[in-house]
Amino acid sequence: MPRITRSLAAAGVAGLFLAGSVVAPATASPESTGWGRPTVADRTSPTEARRVDRVPTPKLDWYACYGYAECATVDLPLDYDKPKGATTEIALLRVKARNQQAKIGSLFLNPGGPGGSGTDIALAAPYFLSDELLDRFDVVGIDPRGVAASENVKCFPSVKEQTRAYAGLNVAFPWTKAEEKAYVASSEAVGRACSTTGKPLTGAMSTAEVARDMDVLRRAVGDKKLSYLGFSYGTALGQYYANMFPDRVRAVVVDGVLDPNAWVGRGAARHQLQETRLRSADGAYKALREILDRCEKAGAEKCALAAGDPLASYELVAQRLRKKPVVIEDPEGGTFTVTYADFVGGSLSALYSPYGWADIDAMTSDLLVLTDPSSATAARLAARKGVAERAERARQQRRFDFPYNNGLETFLGVDCTDAYHPTSAGAWPALGAAEDKRAPYFGRAWAWATAPCARDTWTVRDEDAFTGPFNRKTSSPVLVVGNYWDPATNYDAAVSSSKLLPNSRLLSSDSWGHTAYGTSACVTGAVDAYLLKGTLPKKGTVCTGDVQPFTEPVGEAETTRAAAPKSALARQGAPARGEPKRLPPVVAPLPAVGTLTLR
Repeated sequence: MPRITRSLAAAGVAGLFLAGSVVAPATASPESTGWGRPTVADRTSPTEARRVDRVPTPKLDWYACYGYAECATVDLPLDYDKPKGATTEIALLRVKARNQQAKIGSLFLNPGGPGGSGTDIALAAPYFLSDELLDRFDVVGIDPRGVAASENVKCFPSVKEQTRAYAGLNVAFPWTKAEEKAYVASSEAVGRACSTTGKPLTGAMSTAEVARDMDVLRRAVGDKKLSYLGFSYGTALGQYYANMFPDRVRAVVVDGVLDPNAWVGRGAARHQLQETRLRSADGAYKALREILDRCEKAGAEKCALAAGDPLASYELVAQRLRKKPVVIEDPEGGTFTVTYADFVGGSLSALYSPYGWADIDAMTSDLLVLTDPSSATAARLAARKGVAERAERARQQRRFDFPYNNGLETFLGVDCTDAYHPTSAGAWPALGAAEDKRAPYFGRAWAWATAPCARDTWTVRDEDAFTGPFNRKTSSPVLVVGNYWDPATNYDAAVSSSKLLPNSRLLSSDSWGHTAYGTSACVTGAVDAYLLKGTLPKKGTVCTGDVQPFTEPVGEAETTRAAAPKSALARQGAPARGEPKRLPPVVAPLPAVGTLTLR
């Protein structure tokens, strides 16, 4: 079985038999691609065209940065209805095409979030994009408004005030009544701060504003139409662009898809939790159940939990932790506590990886021992070591103070401005409990993420936010990639999004983890073929992930995300052609600010 650490050069682009399925032949045809025949696209509305087209094309003063990239900043209108008014600084980074003579144009990337750094993913591109794409495209990343190297959103005047306001959020999700009360209070404090101190930027961070920025910057890099690859929340940005500027699409690929109608909330659904509409928890629970079912079929030699009933064992750990957290002695002499929310948060984090099944098995097995007072001493010592290592990594994630960290505020600045949410944060305890009944374990985890967006505390608005419709016919097709076992962006959303867009193609994959590019040679080859040549996969194509649960041992070849600080990537330098690839550094919609990563 091919591992996802293979060189993507071996995956090829079109006309090759790829792992799990076959993509359409490289020759463009009217059935396989929108490039094979003229397409009558919907036009950009006069209002949107006027907003962006009257902004003078920025001159990008690129300078060398990070060893193998170029950076630039540009001031763009804070409000596109006032092109000569206040501006906000936007940062860009590009990695130039290796073959400039054969360059197709620029490929814009977004890693998700919202709040993920486009400049980070662009710098990491040589680590996860295929050599063919790196040869033919300048890879461009934009830090959206308020994010990373762009002008930062800041909802509090200092770290001290921010830390005090965040106090109740430092859990994966609230479980006890006291935790719920503290979480609601902190959510209200954050919502009020972002609606006052965070202005005016929090009122100008909607996805529509970022799409407008991207259209201006598409023009600035010299492209007549947009080539785009977006992951996770980046699929919302891709779909917003496609519907706001349908005649300006060259090739848009969205992987790990959010249904834009569910994201925004339309009609009566605008009063629901966003999670009730998105059903992220349903996807996570479906993936967990499938892992536990496959564990039982694989047997105890390949999955430790198969010594008993895997599903019952997982629920037993959950029941024990709901009643009482487990306090574990640290090998260094201290203690740490694992709660029910930590267990669920750790499970959710594990499911983001193609190898998450191994983490689910190991973590649940360890906690099954540690929550049983009658366990043998030797077993408890071995289990304690495994959990201690995971908990230490989790603690490291929480150790930050200076400088000001605005990660949560960038997420909220987009989500709370884009979408409709319930009126009062005080409604979240009951609403979160209802989500858990529909999608066990993960319903609360996803539900609570948006509590600061309650409409009576998050009062700042963007009058130019786009709320649809999301059914425009684009000048070239949108390739919609859905992964059966995605724990963050439910596969059903890829299906519904593809039905919304009349000129789109759905590519499905039996892959594991969050998003599919890089986890399946079939998916990777199909995406590359479309971006390079406009060749779409055949209708109904279903790919297979290169890694499947309990079919092979987890070893040194396990693929990691290509996420790393820019300074670390700069020290390593761009990888040589043909080197093994990693997974893209996607950023899923945040389930909670304090989520422990027990893996």
